[in-house]
Amino acid sequence: MEQKPFDNWNESKKRTHSRSEIIEAHQREIWWTVFGVNVGIEIDGKHETFERPGIVFRRFNVDMAWIIPVTSQRKDMRFHVPFTFEEKGYWAAITQIRTISTKRLLRKIGMVPLPAFHEMQQRIAELARTDERSPAQGGTSRRPKP
Repeated sequence: MEQKPFDNWNESKKRTHSRSEIIEAHQREIWWTVFGVNVGIEIDGKHETFERPGIVFRRFNVDMAWIIPVTSQRKDMRFHVPFTFEEKGYWAAITQIRTISTKRLLRKIGMVPLPAFHEMQQRIAELARTDERSPAQGGTSRRPKP
């Protein structure tokens, strides 16, 4: 099993926590975000800065938002929503949505196209409404209904 750099992340996390800037992030914006090093299949940040792009899904106040991590690698369409930004394809990892402190937001990159953002909203709402049990609970795997 690959060892993750948890000790390095802990030092970076201390610096992130001590940031004092007020970040004015808004829905649909794409930001370089400090995701850190996470456990198991949780999506990590990259490189020594532990960051990757993230989409502001919902801002609650100046200190807290829901963010969706972004990947440039083609992924399972059941759990990822594709979108194009600056003529390149990306995927929003909707099952990895998380609550973050806006201290994790570093630099604004741009905006998600509105139709793709609406698709993300719809797909997350569908996932939240499902009554299906997971395969681990004896249910069937979740597949979008045609």
